[in-house]
Amino acid sequence: MSLITINLLTGRTIEQGASMEAGKEKQRYTAACGIIELNADDFKRLGIMKNTNVRVSSDFGNVIVKAIEARERLNPGEAYIPMGPWANSVVSIETHGTGMPMFKGVPITIEAAPFEPVLDSIPLIRSKVFGGSS
Repeated sequence: MSLITINLLTGRTIEQGASMEAGKEKQRYTAACGIIELNADDFKRLGIMKNTNVRVSSDFGNVIVKAIEARERLNPGEAYIPMGPWANSVVSIETHGTGMPMFKGVPITIEAAPFEPVLDSIPLIRSKVFGGSS
């Protein structure tokens, strides 16, 4: 298994919106947002199978998410995490006066973390606020 460096994109998804209606504390929200979508070439570069948990790291933090095959077209070297606490864990809090962080083009590294869990939203937020690993 390898470590790769790629660019992160974030945004909203239909699955995310539907799961938010049920409640952000629910497993459905984690399944919709605690993911990273990757191109098939990047799965090969990482040396992992689809649905493997991975550690995503940036200059701003790190988080464990489940790696899934991209639902939409992603070029090799691009990854997508839906907006939410998992994406927020690896983007800058700086908003440059806009009220929104930069959610596009964040350099990240990805490595396999098959034995580390994807935390649900509330435990994840607690770990970020009160310390501890993700």
